Amino acid sequence: MVRHYFDLLRHYADAEPDRPAVTCAGVTLTRAELVRKARALGARYAELGVGRGDTVAVCLPNSVEFPVAALAAWLLGATPVPLSVKLAPAERRGILELAAPAATVGLQPEDAPGIPGVDVSELPGLDGGADIEPVVAPTWKIIPSGGSTGRPKLIAADGEADADRLIGFGGLLRIPVDETVLLPAPLSHNAPFIMTLAGLVNGNHVVLTPRFDPAETLRLIAEHRATFVYLVPTMMQRIWRLPAEVRDAADVSSVRTMYHMAAPCPAWLKHAWIDWLGPEKVMELYAGTELQAVTVIDGVEWLAHPGSVGRPVLGEIECRDPDGRPCRPGEVGELWMRRGTGESNPYRYIGARPRSAGEGWESLGDLGYLDEDGYVFLTDRDTDMILVGGANIFPAEIEAALDRHPSVLTSCVIGLPHEDLGNAIHAIIQPREPVGDAELLAHLAPLLSRNKLPRTFERVDHPLRDDAGKVRRTALRSARVR
Repeated sequence: MVRHYFDLLRHYADAEPDRPAVTCAGVTLTRAELVRKARALGARYAELGVGRGDTVAVCLPNSVEFPVAALAAWLLGATPVPLSVKLAPAERRGILELAAPAATVGLQPEDAPGIPGVDVSELPGLDGGADIEPVVAPTWKIIPSGGSTGRPKLIAADGEADADRLIGFGGLLRIPVDETVLLPAPLSHNAPFIMTLAGLVNGNHVVLTPRFDPAETLRLIAEHRATFVYLVPTMMQRIWRLPAEVRDAADVSSVRTMYHMAAPCPAWLKHAWIDWLGPEKVMELYAGTELQAVTVIDGVEWLAHPGSVGRPVLGEIECRDPDGRPCRPGEVGELWMRRGTGESNPYRYIGARPRSAGEGWESLGDLGYLDEDGYVFLTDRDTDMILVGGANIFPAEIEAALDRHPSVLTSCVIGLPHEDLGNAIHAIIQPREPVGDAELLAHLAPLLSRNKLPRTFERVDHPLRDDAGKVRRTALRSARVR
């Protein structure tokens, strides 16, 4: 029998109505308030015509209203589609065309012409109202993805909004029960979106932040005694770049699990966090939003297989060369995934087609290799690879080396046209403090072979990766190649 998310939320609210359920920017909703507000917003959606099988576009910043807006959609059997508030108008229009929402939250009428919407100003006043019998949504999540091409697509999970399915996945993530989960990442992204829901249906106090701030993250861990924290490598690096006296004074003793994913983590940074928190607490997951296959590794296992993202705990992963032949252990190739022989895909694309090779195998464009024990190692994305004088250069390797310099906050490496070499390596950095090209090259020289050293450097005054750790190299390159 399928259990509805709302059944669990009401169970926790009935047991302890005044326990905190979600907090953001100093605002807290108790368990009872979360249920009442989601029910009231669900009634508002129903007035707009939302029903089972529909979608609701949720375009809100991180706030206590965000999970309310998503839960209200699930209550009616609809599926929330989270949209980043930072989307360009054209990108947002493309996603809305694909999602065809029955209603929107947080968008102005001119942003979604012809679609009924709930204005953000309505949300704080919504509370209570008649009870609504929960309806199970046929699709439990739909996540937009722009990728590196700029053409949006939607990734819809095949499967009902079954609380037991989510609790099982929460177990894989080591989501606790009746404790505190800290998620300083945008809920418009897949991992924090799922973790917020998994945290709530497991009775946790979910603490969100309007935006990521390294010192504030450490303060919130101590204040709320967070036992589970989600970070991406960019966040890990920004915390690690805090003054040593700030980091050393932080009380992180409550943390039992720090999970990171979404981007490759440089080995030096992983070592630093393992030394700080302890290897048993540092967890990593590798998967696409599509979830054809999933690998997991903890710090203890990682120290025995440094650089690996683990072995598959769900589905299968195979490494193949450009001709489709299986690679030897240690040989870099393209990573192909499938859920299993004869098993159906766990998702469907809206607005795109998967890159498939028959028998259920699909590729997300990641390059890497498997060792003799089946551990997976990532190198880069094939769409980001730079061909320099006939040699394949992986930007992530150079970025990891650049980010080790104490004066570098974030970096991005792209290839720019070169008459002789085809491409020349260009490094864009966000410096923490002034640093010259010569100093950066001296830092990189012992870490990289000569053909991987950047020929040019560029400084910017803004982060190159978003709060989910993503960087769009294609867009950065296009802006520099006219």
